[in-house]
Amino acid sequence: METSVHRHGATVHQHDAATGPHRRSPAATALPVAAAVLFGLWTVFVDRTSGSSLGHAWLLGLIAAVVSGALGLALVRVQSSLITEVRALAYGALFGTAMGYLYSIAHASGPSILESVRMGLVLGAVMFAVSLYVFRTHRTREPHGQHRPRGAHRAHRPRTTH
Repeated sequence: METSVHRHGATVHQHDAATGPHRRSPAATALPVAAAVLFGLWTVFVDRTSGSSLGHAWLLGLIAAVVSGALGLALVRVQSSLITEVRALAYGALFGTAMGYLYSIAHASGPSILESVRMGLVLGAVMFAVSLYVFRTHRTREPHGQHRPRGAHRAHRPRTTH
């Protein structure tokens, strides 16, 4: 048996011990894993073209793939309990951090830490805006339903006559 609990605008599904946990679709696991593999390969390419040895580049790419894959899988696991804005912020933070890291290893001399942080913040903000737009315009596909259904806040307002 499954019951729904509303928390901060999000609906969290609680499962009965007899039915077991909710099964995720294969795409929910495959997309973060594929993104992590691509990010790891991109890290290898960027680090190798910036002058690192092949072994160092592959080690760095493996570490980047494992870390980004673990964070991506964790985000996919908890995203159904997050409200729309927090979920978009989480995707923006993950993307911005990854892109800021890639920007920091892009050159042999290396950009300053402030340039890498600035690039990560800019790209993270863009990802936040895109994610928020997608989540808001595709409400029927959101795992927790609509954040604030239209007309719900107007139903409780008493009418006054002048």
